[in-house]
Amino acid sequence: MHINGPNCLTLLRILSVPALVVALMIPFRGHAVVAFAIFVFASMTDWLDGYWARRKGQITVFGQLLDPTADKLLITSALICLVEQAAVPGWMAIIIIGRELAVSGFRAIASSRGITIPASRLGKIKMILETWTIAALILGKGILGKAYVGAQIGLWLIIIAAVVSAAEYYLRFGPGLLSKRS
Repeated sequence: MHINGPNCLTLLRILSVPALVVALMIPFRGHAVVAFAIFVFASMTDWLDGYWARRKGQITVFGQLLDPTADKLLITSALICLVEQAAVPGWMAIIIIGRELAVSGFRAIASSRGITIPASRLGKIKMILETWTIAALILGKGILGKAYVGAQIGLWLIIIAAVVSAAEYYLRFGPGLLSKRS
């Protein structure tokens, strides 16, 4: 295991998750703004750690495993808190989180057979949609006013991107993986 700068940023994203949960779930004056700031900071570390690792040639196996785990912890934690606050319908969170688990499992199977499944363009678009939408949902209708409808539309776009990108992964890689016995 090698802890370099990009991996430290990824670990910082993981460590920000409990702070995000506290800011979302414990009502105090300005908690939505604090939660928003934590979420945006954590989301920025996702972009920055990858950029730094590629630019400085510091890509590690540890980082490649830890980064998607950190992303899933951040998104999943935020979604569960937002379900608790009735900002996200539970069924939507189940589809989004279920897709993440299914694709992670699919990638793990592929990896065990020596196949690397890179993130698809649609998967990356889904992640961007998730980040922007969750940030807006955290701020809520009280802060965003009429613009909050954008967050609600964003949820539907995430559902579509999640289902279509999961199908894309399966159609592109599934037949090859399923035909190989292990």
